[in-house]
Amino acid sequence: MKKEIPALYGSLVFNDKVMRNKLPKDVYKALKKTIENGTHLELEVANSVAVAMKEWAVENGATHFTHWFQPMTGFTAEKHDSFITPTENGEVIMDFSGKELVKGEPDASSFPSGGLRATFEARGYTAWDPTSPAFIKDGTLYIPTAFCSYGGEALDKKTPLLRSMEALSQEAVHLLHILGNTEVTHVSTTIGPEQEYFLVDKDLYEQRRDLVFTGRTLLGAPAPRGQEMEDHYFGALKPRVAAYMHDLDEELWKLGIPAKTKHNEVAPSQHELAPIFDTANVAVDHNQLTMEVMKKVADKHGLVCLLHEKPFEGINGSGKHNNWSISTNTGENLLDPGKTPAKNIQFLVFLMAVIKAVDEYADLMRISAASAGNDHRLGGNEAPPAIVSIFLGDELTAILKSIEDDTYFGKHQRVQLETGAHVLPHFVKDNTDRNRTSPFAFTGNKFEFRMLGSSASVATPNIILNTAVAEALAQFSRELSGTAPKDMEQAVHELIKRAIKKHKKVIFNGNGYTEEWVAEAEKRGLYNLASTPDCLPQILAEKNVELFTRHHIFTREELASRYEIFLENYVKTVAIEAKTLREMLAKDFLPAVSRYASSVSGEALSMKTFVPDLSTDSARKLVSFLGASYETIAGALDLLDQEILALDEKTSLLEAANYCRKTILATMEELRSAADQAEAKIPEEELPYPTYDALLFSV
Repeated sequence: MKKEIPALYGSLVFNDKVMRNKLPKDVYKALKKTIENGTHLELEVANSVAVAMKEWAVENGATHFTHWFQPMTGFTAEKHDSFITPTENGEVIMDFSGKELVKGEPDASSFPSGGLRATFEARGYTAWDPTSPAFIKDGTLYIPTAFCSYGGEALDKKTPLLRSMEALSQEAVHLLHILGNTEVTHVSTTIGPEQEYFLVDKDLYEQRRDLVFTGRTLLGAPAPRGQEMEDHYFGALKPRVAAYMHDLDEELWKLGIPAKTKHNEVAPSQHELAPIFDTANVAVDHNQLTMEVMKKVADKHGLVCLLHEKPFEGINGSGKHNNWSISTNTGENLLDPGKTPAKNIQFLVFLMAVIKAVDEYADLMRISAASAGNDHRLGGNEAPPAIVSIFLGDELTAILKSIEDDTYFGKHQRVQLETGAHVLPHFVKDNTDRNRTSPFAFTGNKFEFRMLGSSASVATPNIILNTAVAEALAQFSRELSGTAPKDMEQAVHELIKRAIKKHKKVIFNGNGYTEEWVAEAEKRGLYNLASTPDCLPQILAEKNVELFTRHHIFTREELASRYEIFLENYVKTVAIEAKTLREMLAKDFLPAVSRYASSVSGEALSMKTFVPDLSTDSARKLVSFLGASYETIAGALDLLDQEILALDEKTSLLEAANYCRKTILATMEELRSAADQAEAKIPEEELPYPTYDALLFSV
């Protein structure tokens, strides 16, 4: 009999309940102090924790442990060691020390380092992150860790995230104390990343080398039906999908991941999973683990989970919405406007800090959503444009306008929703609508950053948000410092008034999908960094380097390394796609075109022989079209070959990235267009791979 959900939830996590039961009281208090206040953990405490953690893990079937970390690959990494230690009599005991818990030594030169490590400089360290709980998966105890080089440089995504969380907490607490809220001693950012994905049949997937090698289809004529009927969104779950989602929920709940919402998304075979909010670094760990578990559970159901941003042309791609808020240790949500937001000084200051941060560092926000996959999605009628703007809604916009103009803001009327059907319950409408075209939208008591791609780690956008907001808060603290309590309200009013005049250009409540907005954004002086190669150089802009170094998030060297890694990843991704497309066309598709053209011409000749007066014009036109398509594709393939070779000759990564975007991707698009037109003329059984019809409607 299956466990009840409360008993199932977190059953494979070394959580607070387990720690209270397993640890001596003094050790438990010391560990909680480290988790809550960021204090140093002594080795004696680590030894006691290690013993308890090992005993608990072994009781739950674990035989190994691993330091689980997040290198700059965008994925996770792990090296497994068993608990066994040989004894003098030739037997073994199960042992695990505090030293093994707090520190590991993976090879630092084998992961992307952007020049921070060379091949002969191999030593790197993983360091236990006690704020993110250990868990058991597949018979191994997983210990979340940070990853750094021998010299202390961050080689991962967790270390700068933890740095940014500390920076934001420090600046937020300082400002709150200036505002008179002295009870707060710590502030945390909380996030809830919504995850979109596709499910396809595993047998069909394995017949598509583009899906296997790149995660997206590089060829494929559209199916007769896509998403135009708008019937898939929130539609009834098909049995196979429902079974997958059920098992996925249970596996995530065991790992303490608060999976809450599941539903069909807009495109056929597209779905979404959303968790409950958690502290930023825990939520980042959970999202990385969620993506891994999604793929693993799919395999058990004969399915494949696709996390690419644009696996299918002509229908919506997949994103990841990063819901971000700020909470205090006293239980306050600093982005909750309350019932009277116009009088909520604390809320207005923090709201203005976010607006200022996003306006001044919109280029960094764009970088956080940059990837070769996401470039195919941003700007279409499925995702926000590459222009970063903020949606506030009518009430908050009006409040800030009244402050700017020194006018009175009357109480916003709460309106009851009228449906015209008296049997339906009455309720009060929210104070603002939602705007799904906005990249960064206020949604009641949080901001939703909608630009992220579905396969991305949510660490990078939260590092940027935390740091940019910390900077804005620090500037506000300097402006308000020394203000007498009786003058604080007026001082805050003047601060917000100055800030909104300067930064209101980033606020846009309209339709972000229109060409009119692109033109308007240009007039306002907003960034429009359309592609990954366009935006990545901005990471080294002096204002951005100063931001990160001032708050000790990245050194100049760490920033330069990430710039190189991001560019290199973009170039490698496009190169792999180009080589895969070349193979598919040369080895699979062109032979199929030739065979079918020969078959049609042979049948036409046979019929003509049998019935001399029979017209074969249709067959002649089809063979002529297929023959012309063959020659067009073959010629473009020769060009693609030359371009792939030329890529190696580029003298810089930025030059190579721009060449990929402007030249190689353009040639690939021409090849795809020609191939898709030919595919539409060829019977499905003659094609060398499953079509969109089969891929999108077989699950």
